[in-house]
Order: sequence, then structure tokens, then C-alpha cells
Amino acid sequence: MLPRRPLAWLAWAFRGPPGPRGACAPGAAGSWGRRVGPLARRGCCTAPGTPEVQLTQERYPVRRLPFSTVSEQDLAAFERIVPGGVVTDPEALQAPNVDWLRTLRGCSKVLLRPRTSEEVSRILRHCHERNLAVNPQGGNTGMVGGSVPVFDEIILSTALMNRVLSFHSVSGILVCQAGCVLEELSRYVEEQDFIMPLDLGAKGSCHIGGNVATNAGGLRLLRYGSLRGTVLGLEAVLADGTVLDCLTSLRKDNTGYDLKQLFIGSEGTLGVITAVSILCPPKPRAVNVAFLGCPGFTEVLQTFSTCKGMLGEILSAFEFMDAECMQLVGRHLHLASPVQESPFYVLIETSGSNAGHDAEKLGSFLEHSLGSGLVTDGTMATDQRKVKMLWALRERITEALSHDGYVYKYDLSLPVERLYDIVTDLRARLGPHAKHVVGYGHLDALPAPAMVTRLTRFQSDRRCNSCDQCGELHQTGALRLMSLCFSGRPKAAMILVVFC
Repeated sequence: MLPRRPLAWLAWAFRGPPGPRGACAPGAAGSWGRRVGPLARRGCCTAPGTPEVQLTQERYPVRRLPFSTVSEQDLAAFERIVPGGVVTDPEALQAPNVDWLRTLRGCSKVLLRPRTSEEVSRILRHCHERNLAVNPQGGNTGMVGGSVPVFDEIILSTALMNRVLSFHSVSGILVCQAGCVLEELSRYVEEQDFIMPLDLGAKGSCHIGGNVATNAGGLRLLRYGSLRGTVLGLEAVLADGTVLDCLTSLRKDNTGYDLKQLFIGSEGTLGVITAVSILCPPKPRAVNVAFLGCPGFTEVLQTFSTCKGMLGEILSAFEFMDAECMQLVGRHLHLASPVQESPFYVLIETSGSNAGHDAEKLGSFLEHSLGSGLVTDGTMATDQRKVKMLWALRERITEALSHDGYVYKYDLSLPVERLYDIVTDLRARLGPHAKHVVGYGHLDALPAPAMVTRLTRFQSDRRCNSCDQCGELHQTGALRLMSLCFSGRPKAAMILVVFC
């Protein structure tokens, strides 16, 4: 979180004054103040026995802004605010300093673990008065570096803010702290015959506060929409420690501005989300999953259109992946394809209240798709074990990619008819310089990971040359901030930079 500064700070951040780039640089002036006390023994963090991740400040042309450095007095103040919640051990700080893709590494020497919004408020108030930079962190499952420090920012973890505050069994409204893990919330509400409106491959680690802060879409976006519609209210703490209580449980509230929308997708730049009120849909009584092979992306699009027309209200997910994704999942995770080899694969999920009705509609759809040549092969699952096996083929693609090499992963929103163009264009552009360029995801939002070669500038140029309907699914992390000038929306980018 950065205090309000004029746009001049952007030039400072990416050029900076002569000399060492930041507080992590060897011999940097003012790096943690005087070399006394336990802080003097704490250097940058690297996990033993694993390849060292290059420091973000060395990898990219960024400069540390003129924030203060943490002192022993600050540590003492933090210990009074969160007794036992101040982490300064270098080994314990290794993981929080590195992003999930192991492409970015910060040099934070302090991690704070508050349990309440009041503790978060006191921490931020102290940091505001001392001009200390803070990096909020949830499950650290993000893909663009928004959850890890760039320099020596204090990491503010929400991991201990994991209590369910209330759940209404009639309305399905859940109120919980921001550090609740998505998978644990899913289990909790399923016991009450409800489900969470979003589901992600990272559900075992990601926090609901981080999901809201990044406006995560997930696998159920097609059925239940985005978090902007299902989040009813939230509580956030601003940079100066002010607690903003918008934790309403009303589905309709016209009392002034809908301030929660500012924080959904803000990634901690406006404040730290500490609690969320979210509307959970009833748990479906019948869930079916079909896994299909398609001869081309044109057929994938036609299958999607047919699927919406024939399955209608019971369609809850439509995911696709290309052949290279399936090969990597098989090679590194030993997951076998249940259908014959195809250029593309589609996973379709239906969920409804009548098993017989749903199975009949899905059967009619599959018969039509196979008969018309849209689909070359397919299989269907109704029991929970087989359903999970089919979903694993889609959900574990990112894991498989991480085993194959150095990954650059971009989640892009593109017009559906041009969704796969970015993959074919990148393959042509990169040629042998990329080990793999693959495409997979929700049909309305394509993540296109590519390995080995840096893609940021070409990706941005391709978007600008393509159309004006492109967007990012991961927002304002370090990687996204550095590509703002290529976004094609300079006025919007300028506003975002001011608020970041």
C-alpha cells in the first residue's frame, strides 16, 4: 500500500536516482538503519537446496520509493500490537518473499500476522505515521506478483484471520474474515447445503479476501457470475488505519455509493480487506461432468454455443484446453486422458435439482454433438470420484506447467471468437525460443501460459492491435504495473497509477 503521491513517483519507481536500487541491494544506504540488533543479521531470503529466485529489483528496472526502513523500535511496537505475531526468522520468511511461480522475490525481513481488523488498523496506523511500506498477503497464489514484496516492504499476512463470523441458513449469506481458505469455506457451507459461488484450482491455499481483492473469476463464473455480484459487503482498513465498515448482508442497499466495488479487484492498493459478506447459492442436488474431444477451436466455439442452447439453466461450467496441456498433465502428473487424442478438449459441468432431468438434457446434447461432428469422443461422470478425476485434468494444468520449465502465465479476457488467436500468434512469434505455448481456461477468459521467453511487450502490442475489448484477469501486481503503459487505455491507466 502506498500513500497518495503525485504521478512523479512512477518515474522515480522505474528510473530512480543513481546508486543501489533498493534496501535489498548490497551496501544500500539506509538499508535497515544502523547495523545493530537482530535486524542486522537478516539478509535476503533464499530457500536452501532450491534454485535461487532472482530479486525482483534486479530482474526489472524498478527503484525503491523513499519509504522509511523498519527499526528495532518498530518491531517492539508491532510486538505490542500482535503479541507472538511478528515473524523475523529468515527461514520463515523465505516462502512469503517468493511468488507462486517463483519468478519474483522480495527482501522483506518482517511478516506480521494479525487476528482482527483492529490489529490490522493499529499496524497500518503505525506504518502510516512512520512512512513504512506494507504488502498485504493472503494465500500467495497470485500469478502477477501482487502478493509478494518488491523490496523490503512489511508483509501483512491475513492467514490467522480465518474465522467464520456468521452464516444464515435461509438466505445463504456467509460473513467471514478475509483469511479463510476457500476450500475450507466450501466444506463449511456444503454442510449447510450451500456452495461457494466461486471455485478455483488454488482453492486449497487461496484466501477469500485475496479472491475478492483480485476479483477472481474461477470455474463457476459461467453459472454464478463474478464476485462483483455475489459479494454483498466487506470490511477494509485504509492506509492510515481507518476501518471502513461496509459489511452489509443486504442484497439491495441504496444508501449512498457502493464503496465495496472499489475494493473488489483493487489488490490491496486502496486498503486491506479484513472481512467479507458473500451470497452462497444452494447446493445442487445433481452434478454431471462430461469430458469431450474436439477436432478444432472452431468446433470448441460451436460446442459452447450448442451447449448454452441445449443445456441452458443447468450449465454451470465450460472449460477447454489444448492438446499440449493434456500432454503435460500426463507427462508430469501421470493423469490419463479418458478420451482419444484430440487437438482440443472440453469439460462441461451441469448442476441442477433433478438428476433425471439433467441427465436427459446432457445425453441429448452429447448425442447431437457427436452426430454433428463437433465432438469426436467423450465420456460422462455422475459419481463424485469420477467427477473429481475429470476436474483434475483441468485444475492441475498450472501445476503441470510448473514442472516443465520457467512459466510466464497471462490470464487475458478476449472476445470469444478471437480467444485462441493469442496462442497461435505467440507460437509463431516465439518459435523455438519457447518450450511450450499453451491455452486453456474458461471460454470467456483465456489464460495463455508460455515458457522460457518474456512476453509482456508483445502481449500488450497484440492486445492493442487486436481490439479494444481486451482486459486482464489478474490485476495490479508488479508485472501488471510495469505494463500499464501498453494497456491501450492511458487515462484509465493514469487513474490506476495515482491510486496505487
